[in-house]
Amino acid sequence: MANSFQCEIVSAERSIFSGEIRQIVAAGMMGDLGIMPGHAPLLTELKPGPLRILGEDGEESIYYVDGGFIEVQPTLVSVLADSAVRARDLDEAEAESARQEAQKSLNEQQSDLDYTRAAAELAEAVAKLRTLDQLRRMGGKR
Repeated sequence: MANSFQCEIVSAERSIFSGEIRQIVAAGMMGDLGIMPGHAPLLTELKPGPLRILGEDGEESIYYVDGGFIEVQPTLVSVLADSAVRARDLDEAEAESARQEAQKSLNEQQSDLDYTRAAAELAEAVAKLRTLDQLRRMGGKR
């Protein structure tokens, strides 16, 4: 069995990552997914959150994806993200401000549409903050 597999991360805007990796951990709709060599084929939706990659060289990288899909094939894992950025490129103050605004909107909801929009904005802001927290625990390297 191989110790690594090819991984491609693409967003609507551009290719984010391409290379051989040992492991990927993504925020699936039913919980976090850990994918290693030999994983069964899979196609599932991703929710906004961190995407951790353990490279072939042992280096760990963290990205933030704003939803999308992950497809696992025998030698290739493809992440098709709505949008994706390196965790170190996220602005923590901006994410915290967005979280506070979304929470305020939830408390002052006027309609079901307002509630739905505010809940989605809150989930996205919290996912960004969770990604930044994982980066901080890594020592802020990647």
